[in-house]
Amino acid sequence: MKTILGTAASLAVVLTSICFYDASSNAAEPHDARALEGICVLEPTEGSHVMGTISLLQEGDAVHVAGEVRHLTPGKHGFHVHQFGDLRAPDGSTAGGHYNPDHDKHGGLDSAQHHLGDLGNITADDKGVALVDIVAHGLTTRSIIGRSLVVHAKPDDLHTQPSGDSGSRVAVGVIGYRQVDNP
Repeated sequence: MKTILGTAASLAVVLTSICFYDASSNAAEPHDARALEGICVLEPTEGSHVMGTISLLQEGDAVHVAGEVRHLTPGKHGFHVHQFGDLRAPDGSTAGGHYNPDHDKHGGLDSAQHHLGDLGNITADDKGVALVDIVAHGLTTRSIIGRSLVVHAKPDDLHTQPSGDSGSRVAVGVIGYRQVDNP
């Protein structure tokens, strides 16, 4: 009798664990097409006023990155996916370096070799608004959920190692799953 109760109790723990694991994994990562859409709300770093909203949509073997960034100085600004979604530091430094799982050299989107997080530059008009419309081949939305997008103060020169000499971080945001209305 003692063995049967012990086995039944062990089985109950295992079944409870399986149910909990399945429920929590579904909550954290949707398994339908909506998991292919991300969103990032960019917030200013200390001393900056730059902000924006960026959508990230999986399209085949690429991610379409689109949206708007406001309150920039006119001209080009480095724009990258960074390693971590950690925004604790006022200057954005806890977001880490560029997302680079393959340990490639820094470059532009059209370079033969570049970090997967290298998105090149965005360009702000004379009103400080940059309309973002980038297609990043090789990147997947699932691989960048929980990481961050960073806007830099200066242009990315697309070759200086390891980050393109694009200056301080003026806006950062964590990439999350986007809530999609049911069709």
